[in-house]
Amino acid sequence: MSLLKKSLLALSAVAMMSGAAFADFPDRKFQVVYPWAAGTPTYGVSQLIAEAMSKELGEAMPVVAKPGAGGVLAMKSFLSEPADGYTIMDGYVAPLVISPIFGKADWSCADFTPLYAATANGFAIAMRPDETRWSDFPSFIEYLKANPAKTAYNGSGTSLPHLIAASVMQKMDTVSRAVPYDDLALGVKDLRNGILDWIIINPGVYEANKDQLKVLMTLSDTEDASETYGGAPRPSDFGLDIGVSGLAPAGWDWWLVRSDTPADRVEVLRNAMKAAMTNPDVLKSIKAVGF
Repeated sequence: MSLLKKSLLALSAVAMMSGAAFADFPDRKFQVVYPWAAGTPTYGVSQLIAEAMSKELGEAMPVVAKPGAGGVLAMKSFLSEPADGYTIMDGYVAPLVISPIFGKADWSCADFTPLYAATANGFAIAMRPDETRWSDFPSFIEYLKANPAKTAYNGSGTSLPHLIAASVMQKMDTVSRAVPYDDLALGVKDLRNGILDWIIINPGVYEANKDQLKVLMTLSDTEDASETYGGAPRPSDFGLDIGVSGLAPAGWDWWLVRSDTPADRVEVLRNAMKAAMTNPDVLKSIKAVGF
């Protein structure tokens, strides 16, 4: 047999093997890299989506929490994995967009291929129900102005909630100290025991801790935001401009794979996530925790 024929046969065999392997996707379990701490409402929502996708794909899809550095550590871990479609990033706005803006990371959106939008959630400012130093948002701001930098809240570096809170403080011409947490929910305990004076929350935190929180004000003027937080007042109810126009007072995440993931595998994953995110039972469960 000539060298040319041998080469052609070899190439044909590789092509057939590759096609067969490709057709078998998926044939093992996945992992979803989650950039915050486990055991929170947000983590639970990611598990709901992963479980629904797992049923569509026929393979296990555990959610692996890798908190730290505002989600940067998780993103780095994700990008170090092969671009084979078996590792999916729960891509929150903070590590995906904000960290590169502040020079904390060197990736861009072009390094990723989105599968499907996952969730969005508006933020609010909350206090202890038995708080006596202020009773509403205007008196809260009055107290902060009279006691600059003597209060503390749950910030987190370049995370979106911290940036929004800082923008509000700047607009209201006052200062409060940011104490870093890997997840907003982790600040609730320290609010209760007095380490924190107020906190930024998302709907998941609110739903899980309603009896331990009183919402001072939503950070969005939409009716949906007020309803999410039990009819809490909005900035417009106080005639306020809190200075976050152009900076959406809401978090969001897209599930992502690396940009060099084969297109056929992207399509399989995208269809599975679409099925999960349009499943009425999944949507009901996600909305039940305020997302």
